[in-house]
Amino acid sequence: MLNIGVLISGGGTNLQAIIDASESGEINGAVKVVISNKINAYGLERAKNHNIRSIYETDEDKIIEILKENKIDVVVLAGYLKIISPKFVNEFRNKMINIHPSLIPSFCGAGFYGQRVHQAVIDYGVKVTGATVHFVDEGADTGPIIMQDVVEVDKNDDAKSLAKKVLEVEHRILTKSISLLCENKLSIQDRRVFINE
Repeated sequence: MLNIGVLISGGGTNLQAIIDASESGEINGAVKVVISNKINAYGLERAKNHNIRSIYETDEDKIIEILKENKIDVVVLAGYLKIISPKFVNEFRNKMINIHPSLIPSFCGAGFYGQRVHQAVIDYGVKVTGATVHFVDEGADTGPIIMQDVVEVDKNDDAKSLAKKVLEVEHRILTKSISLLCENKLSIQDRRVFINE
């Protein structure tokens, strides 16, 4: 069973999905530590409710140190609203994944996070959107894509209703991607990620 570290900045609904999937056995791994760069992030409370070590920390070197101390095998950025450094990427290359609330390469990169993404989707008038899980590299939302899933944008959707639909997809593909990573079923060739069932 692998050790999972989760980095968050907010409410932690994706974190909760990860914890639930881990506790049910869907993920062959255990969340050992949750780190937030926001002191009042509700996700820290979610971690405490499951007796998971929860830490507020903004210094990246200290975050890397904490992850190593806890022997973390897989790092998940679950609503972590901070671009990480190349040094951090190198420490956990191909062991760190991120969830993004759009179909990368659309509506991603610097400035695209949270409700901003969904509002941009509506403003542009696209007919479908979704979520993407990808490996983290040195760029913003540029790493190799592990999994994507789609939702339709209805004419009555606003950013809030669209976010709710996309969040359901996020939970599903994030937990599935973590499960595959924990079971060593992912391989990367150039930019392409293959699932080895």
